[in-house]
Amino acid sequence: MDERKGFGSHFGFLMAAVGSAVGLGNIWGFPNKMGANGGFLFLIIYLILAALCGYIIMVGELALGRKTGRGAVDTYRSLTKRFKWLGWLAILSPFLILGFYCTLGGYCLKYMVLNVGNLFSASFGNNGLASAEVFGNMLSNQGESVAYGLIFVLITLLIVAGGVSGGIEKFCSVGMPCLFFMLLIVIIRSCTLPGAVDGLKYMFVPGWAVANGVIEKAPNFLEVLSSAGGQMFFSLSLGMGIMITYGSYLDKKENIEKNALIILVCDTLIALMAGLAVMPARFALDPTGDIGGPKLLFITMQNVFNTMGVVGYIFGIIFYLLVILAAVSSSISLLEVVVAHFVDKATENGKGDKRKVYSIIAGIACGLLCLLVCLDGLGGNGIAPYQLLHLPMANWNDNWLDFLDMLSEGLMMPLGALFMSICIGWELGVQVVDDECSLCGVRFKSRKFFNVCIKYITPILMVLILYGQIHAFFL
Repeated sequence: MDERKGFGSHFGFLMAAVGSAVGLGNIWGFPNKMGANGGFLFLIIYLILAALCGYIIMVGELALGRKTGRGAVDTYRSLTKRFKWLGWLAILSPFLILGFYCTLGGYCLKYMVLNVGNLFSASFGNNGLASAEVFGNMLSNQGESVAYGLIFVLITLLIVAGGVSGGIEKFCSVGMPCLFFMLLIVIIRSCTLPGAVDGLKYMFVPGWAVANGVIEKAPNFLEVLSSAGGQMFFSLSLGMGIMITYGSYLDKKENIEKNALIILVCDTLIALMAGLAVMPARFALDPTGDIGGPKLLFITMQNVFNTMGVVGYIFGIIFYLLVILAAVSSSISLLEVVVAHFVDKATENGKGDKRKVYSIIAGIACGLLCLLVCLDGLGGNGIAPYQLLHLPMANWNDNWLDFLDMLSEGLMMPLGALFMSICIGWELGVQVVDDECSLCGVRFKSRKFFNVCIKYITPILMVLILYGQIHAFFL
């Protein structure tokens, strides 16, 4: 079947895997969390976690996926008895993420169109309204939010329906280099603005955010560890079946160890580049604006572009286009995890190529979840989880975006990664990964490092990260 021919080239696989890792979390999450949690010290902790957890889990997931040549559910089902349920966790997590990811992708589409309107003084531009008012109007205009969200779902669906090499690889092979060069353009402009140095201090100087009153208090070590760990999982697409699924399409001659390292380095580099594109401009042109979350993208950054005049609207179009590329490259990997499982089952049962059918079905299901998040309007339209589900009011359930984020990034992804490391280290045995990473004469150079980490270090760190996530959400 075409779906199991895998990626057409090594470059195509890398762009797809890097594209999965590079997403909205890099652009609004990484630079803000870095500044709010000690600047350069956060980066050091992030890199340590990336080496001891991120790299280890990525190698493990790529190896398991390539070994079985199947999606997440069938991979765990075929390899383990105790942990076969992990595959379903890896299906549910990306599905929940897609619900709010497509909503945010729709917002990005809206804001690219908005800046086109501003450039040509059209009626679909700002029309003299402040950025906060424009954003508020969009959230309260449920029809508009739903329309843009479903357009983003349709884009994701069409790419995945095109297949691995014909859809995902083609898009990422063009989209990711474009994203990189557009980031460079925005970085040059952002870092050359008067006052941009404060944005660089926010990201890189330890304690600058606390000393200058940007945040109220310095975080403790557990908070920094939790923040860095949560960012790492969401950013690197770990613990949710994506790397298992992409690994299942990987050629046996490919060097898993080398590929995992390249993906990790590229993702971290682009996260830092996203910070250099956003934070200097924020501190230079909108020093009181939000520094994280959706409001950073859709209020603070739009304020920045408005301040720059006509040139600003051109940069606004470029900026939101690159954000859309980052969002789509991630959303297609999330949907592929779900679709791949059902495509494999259809193939096993002799039903032939059902990729387009299952892409449509999965797209409709994700569209319904996206519909709920769009209608919610970040908690402003009276249908928040605590209202519909009659839960006690808390920060994690005052809107559907945060609620789904808490379930997926906060709980399911760390749990999935924790039990995967236990599964490999203590049930399957590290030899399973060692052998897969040593195929076709490839030397697994970090074998000893991987074996020690997957059995001892990674599970311990995962427990600490998971505890920190639970503490942040519930305590």
